[in-house]
Amino acid sequence: MPFEVDIQIAVEDQALPDEAAFQRWVDAALSGRLEQAEVCIRIVSLEESRELNHTWRGQDKPTNVLSFPFETPPGIDTHLIGDLAICAEVVATEAQEQQKSPEAHWAHMVIHGVLHLIGFDHINDDEAETMEALEVSLLAQLDIPNPYLSA
Repeated sequence: MPFEVDIQIAVEDQALPDEAAFQRWVDAALSGRLEQAEVCIRIVSLEESRELNHTWRGQDKPTNVLSFPFETPPGIDTHLIGDLAICAEVVATEAQEQQKSPEAHWAHMVIHGVLHLIGFDHINDDEAETMEALEVSLLAQLDIPNPYLSA
């Protein structure tokens, strides 16, 4: 399989998608963009998310997904493109608040995070428009509605 997904679950008592779902979402984000890749997805608590967000983004609050692209040092042979830290509790809360199915919101967070790992961003309006359009297209291929339309 060209895309390897390593799932680390660092929370208890959270309803989580199965590994096949994570694989499907990573495959959707990377198909046609890379030939091989390895991604680590760590499912984190509110506390770990807040700590990571504070350390790496200067924001002292938990967030839904953080992307940590891996820059391969010269001479190292690896297909690792990076790590995602996804806060299960934030994703569940957002899905409920936004009236989305939990699975649809998980899919969006994984695809959004993976796209960040391969260089997509939303810092300016043009980048945001490009990235959001790609997310909407990829999610539609999975029969998931546009996450940017309000319910």
